[in-house]
Amino acid sequence: MSMMNEFKAFAMKGNVMDLAVGVIIGAAFGKIVDSLVGDLIMPVIAALMGGKLDFSSLLVPLGQVPAGTAMTLDALKKAGVPVFAYGNFITILLNFIILAFIIFMLVKSMNRWKKEEPAPAPAAPPASEVLLREIRDVLKSRA
Repeated sequence: MSMMNEFKAFAMKGNVMDLAVGVIIGAAFGKIVDSLVGDLIMPVIAALMGGKLDFSSLLVPLGQVPAGTAMTLDALKKAGVPVFAYGNFITILLNFIILAFIIFMLVKSMNRWKKEEPAPAPAAPPASEVLLREIRDVLKSRA
């Protein structure tokens, strides 16, 4: 078999195609979760905490900040200032926790929907095995 045929057989296996579909859906799902967190959940948390809650402003510049540079993450990065952006980390951590919870709830609900299939009945032994058992039983009864 040529290398191209081997590659084609590999690429067309169900597992590879399932993985490709999973990656594509995962990327789209990541955008949905980002929107869920940034557009729906964080504003509600901010409202409950009595104001605008913006973790991106939580940072510590690790170098000299040029005069006139805004103290925002984007402005500091554009100015070439090293920044300890722990607020950005908090945002990503919250996104991960929310994503993990959503996936947990999806898996939990899918497991509830999935019906437990009974174990298949054992296959009948071949006719030769049945015949050998009968011969064995006859020989035991004569002994």
